[in-house]
Amino acid sequence: MNNPADNIPLQTEGEKTDVIHFADRESVQEAHHLFLLAKDRLKDISQWHVLSGPHSARFAITNAAGNEVYKIAEKGDLFYINLPAPGPLAGDGKEWVRIEAIEEVDDANAESEYITMTVRPVASPMHPDKATAHFFSHNSTSTFIVERYKNHVSAAVHGRNETPNNKDVGLYDTVRNTIIALAAREGLSGPQWKSLVAGILDK
Repeated sequence: MNNPADNIPLQTEGEKTDVIHFADRESVQEAHHLFLLAKDRLKDISQWHVLSGPHSARFAITNAAGNEVYKIAEKGDLFYINLPAPGPLAGDGKEWVRIEAIEEVDDANAESEYITMTVRPVASPMHPDKATAHFFSHNSTSTFIVERYKNHVSAAVHGRNETPNNKDVGLYDTVRNTIIALAAREGLSGPQWKSLVAGILDK
């Protein structure tokens, strides 16, 4: 079995972030049930704001035209992030990402099981030929991992190659993306991800 950390892209530029939350259960069976619940919560992206609490950004999967759809996440899906802050013009006020990889290993009888999901900033589906619509560049990724090891369960977010998206965008987005990316790198994105990973395990 692969190590789920093997699915995190290599860090080659910019900054990286790692946010993780743990929960233990009395037995492997109880931990397995929590893992299955947490895995479903991870794939239910449209409910992330509920798990994260009242100050969360809003998340929603969309179709190829950018219209919201309610579905469980799959590889190739687009979703937007609506921050509680002014959004990018390139994304009509929203940050856009695509799920580029999902890997699942679940087996109640195994020592460990996990799901990993990696997303990458992309252009808005309303303007697919335009610049990346996110404060981080297209080279950055976020990898979400829910893992059970014996009777221990964890939920994590691993950001890699986090660089401001300030190329091939207009002046407003250049300034805005740089400010928000730098703030995120200084830890201001931490509360969002901490709330999410805690909600995935504890709600």
